[in-house]
Amino acid sequence: MHDTMKKWVGSIGAALMVSALVVLPVHAKEARRTAAKKPAAASTVKKSSKAVASANSRVRARYVASPRRAGFVRVAVPPRPSFGQIAGLHATQDALDLRSSSALVIDQDTNEVLFSKNDSAVLPIASLTKLMTGLLISESKLATDEMITITQDDVDTEKGSRSRLKVGVSLSRGELLHLALMSSENRAAHALGRTYPGGLPAFVNLMNSKATLLGMKDTRYVEPTGLSSHNQSSAQDLAVLVGVAARDPVLRELSTSPGHQVEVGRRTLQFNNTNRLVSSPQWDIALQKTGYISEAGQCLVMQARVAGRKLVMVFLDSIGKYSRIGDAERVRRWVESLPADASPAKAIAKPRITG
Repeated sequence: MHDTMKKWVGSIGAALMVSALVVLPVHAKEARRTAAKKPAAASTVKKSSKAVASANSRVRARYVASPRRAGFVRVAVPPRPSFGQIAGLHATQDALDLRSSSALVIDQDTNEVLFSKNDSAVLPIASLTKLMTGLLISESKLATDEMITITQDDVDTEKGSRSRLKVGVSLSRGELLHLALMSSENRAAHALGRTYPGGLPAFVNLMNSKATLLGMKDTRYVEPTGLSSHNQSSAQDLAVLVGVAARDPVLRELSTSPGHQVEVGRRTLQFNNTNRLVSSPQWDIALQKTGYISEAGQCLVMQARVAGRKLVMVFLDSIGKYSRIGDAERVRRWVESLPADASPAKAIAKPRITG
């Protein structure tokens, strides 16, 4: 993809549009009476549209008061299109029929590109951001047993996401790192950046400096969680990050942990891995991270051993809750189906894959 296209895709954001659909009045009798009357006034529809436009992107339906009667109507809010959808990247056809609009698979030992699709497109990366956050915390050698308290500053005001780590809860830096990498805990990741020497601004600057040092020329960070769509990168850059992070034993262990319990006051909270493939006997995963916000779609990066190859996999902007997992499975089956002496670059034209 040309540089102009990359910049265009990466700068999309203002183009996101949200529309509203008024479904039915709550009561059937009122529905019949309403059907016989003229449509709602244009001003009413306009007000409803404004209410929907300000809704959180994860909200799929809400109720608003009817201006005519003491009742409520249900307003359905469709999901926002991702940057990749707006840019038309999903129109790109590929031999494996992936749902991700951008993907890259590399043999880490030989640096051979086995599969690529829009791999230079610059897109929001959601919680894949936490891989850089984790790498910097691990490399900092800060005390992992130092207790850190969740504050109001760690509460998500970007997307309004929830967290079981309430304000006032204290956990060790090591536990926060574990939850950030394994279960993508946003407050944990933010607290790690906030308490870094120099504070959050210093940490974000370090994130960008590290990206530059690694040669990640299309990557930009503005905060440590990935909740902001301004955290952007390309599949090519992320493959570099995965390769570096996979050499860190702490990141390997914590990101692939199936689950972890933490003591919060008198309660014990169970957190699970956001990637179900870590528990699959068909996979040998050394490092992984998932991500999702509406602007980024479903994202996944992994370093895994498949058919004797140490592969780096990047899947960005996949449509559907389980589609990133499906894409990873299709790539695994395709690589496993290749003859030992086959060249993936040639074999990709006719992938031998089922399902």
